[in-house]
Parts: sequence; structure tokens; C-alpha cells
Amino acid sequence: MSTSLLRDFPELSHLTREDIEDLLADPTYFQAIFHSLDRVKALYQSQAELGLANESIAKNNLALQDHLYQLRSETKQAFDDAKQLEERWKELEREQKEVYQRFTPQFLLLRLKHATTAQDEASESRASSFVQASPHQETAQNGKDVDDFVKEFREMRKVYHKRAIWGDRWTAGEVASTLS
Repeated sequence: MSTSLLRDFPELSHLTREDIEDLLADPTYFQAIFHSLDRVKALYQSQAELGLANESIAKNNLALQDHLYQLRSETKQAFDDAKQLEERWKELEREQKEVYQRFTPQFLLLRLKHATTAQDEASESRASSFVQASPHQETAQNGKDVDDFVKEFREMRKVYHKRAIWGDRWTAGEVASTLS
């Protein structure tokens, strides 16, 4: 007798037709025959081996668990430290940019122009205060005051003109800048 059942399960070829019918009718008999098949035994053996392998892996994982938690904690701490350092880096870059901003050619030229204007106003103010105070002073001290005033006023105007010349040269592009 050649059926697809016997082709697929040659281990059952020794059973008679009545045995096969009993096999289908009796669940206990079916289980006994089923579990005696080499394929089923191999499947159960593979299942047991996989179970043991999984158990071994689980034990290994449990053994590594504390170390992994410690590494996770250290990694998180290192990451948090890196984030803090990154924020500090940004802050330092911003501060550096602010400091360097004070030394850019444009800013230095602006400071020179403001200083020139302030020097001009200071010398003009000094001259005005001298002119207003001069008629009321005695002539004996007036000569000394005039000399002092002239000396001070000339020094102030000299500083003003030096700054004005440097500002004009800078604006004309005659001052080399090493910062740009």
C-alpha cells in the first residue's frame, strides 16, 4: 500500500490498516506512536537544547546585569558631563566673541572716532572755561595762567589732531589691520 501518508512518514509502513485506523481513533495510541517517531524525537531534542541554551544565555545576562547597570550609569554620567561641557563651550565661545568684538577693526575705528570727538570737546571746553575766567583774574598771575593754559591746550589739541590724522588714514585704508 503506497499512500501519501506512508510516503511522508515511512516509519509508519510497518503498521497495518487496522493499526492506522486505531491510531486515528485512540488519542493515547496516537500520542505513543507520534512520540516514538524519529523526527519528533529530534524536534524535542532540539527544543531541549534550545531551552538549555536560552537558560545559559539568561544566566549569563543575569551575571552581567550589575556590570551593565554600572556601565549604563557611567555612560549616562559621561553623557551628562559632555552636555554640561558643551553648554560651557557655547558660553565660552559667546564670551570670546564678545571679547574679540572689542578688537575688530570696525570697533577700534569707532572707538578712535569717539575718542577724537571727546578730545575735541574736552579741549574746546577747556578753552571756553579759560576765556570766561581770564577777565576776572589779576594780571600778575594771569601771565603764568596763560602759559599753563597754552601748554595744556596745545597738548590737548596735539592729541586731538593725532587721533584725527589716524582716523582719516584708517578711513582711507592706509592703516594695515592684522585682525581681519
